[in-house]
Amino acid sequence: MGTLLPVLEVIARSLGYRLLRIRRDRAGLGIADGAIPYRTTVFDDDVPGVANLDPPFLAALRRAAADAASEGVVFTVNSGWRTPAYQRRLRREAVIEHGSEEAAARWVSTPETSPHVAGDAVDLGPAAAQAWLTAHGSAYGLYQVYRNEPWHYELRPDGRPPMHDTPADDPRHR
Repeated sequence: MGTLLPVLEVIARSLGYRLLRIRRDRAGLGIADGAIPYRTTVFDDDVPGVANLDPPFLAALRRAAADAASEGVVFTVNSGWRTPAYQRRLRREAVIEHGSEEAAARWVSTPETSPHVAGDAVDLGPAAAQAWLTAHGSAYGLYQVYRNEPWHYELRPDGRPPMHDTPADDPRHR
């Protein structure tokens, strides 16, 4: 598995997914902290990363997912609500991967500024679901807000928000 994991990570990222490495020891963070099991949908109430999303946001996601399903498109949740500890871990990993806090901020927010920690954001796949939401999401108040993250959606019932190049460019993250 050691040589296969990097290949799987590249494939997963190209499809808008992120492989989760959930440690089983007591120090590890898991599903209760917001890690999402494979093939989770917006209808999986037993997964805290879904169940802890903001209720109006989750309702809009479920309406959109039901309508997309009638066209053969399935929404898979890759990430949703997260605990501050889980977000902190993701940020630390991003700093290691990208080499600095500044570079990491283009991909992962701090626990204090992440809409995932508040239950206000979801990362969806596969690409067909992202394309469906790009075409139809405004009818549900669901919008992509970062150009570099086609999988990241938020509820904006008042209309299309400004599109930011990265999370680091979003004034809410300062």
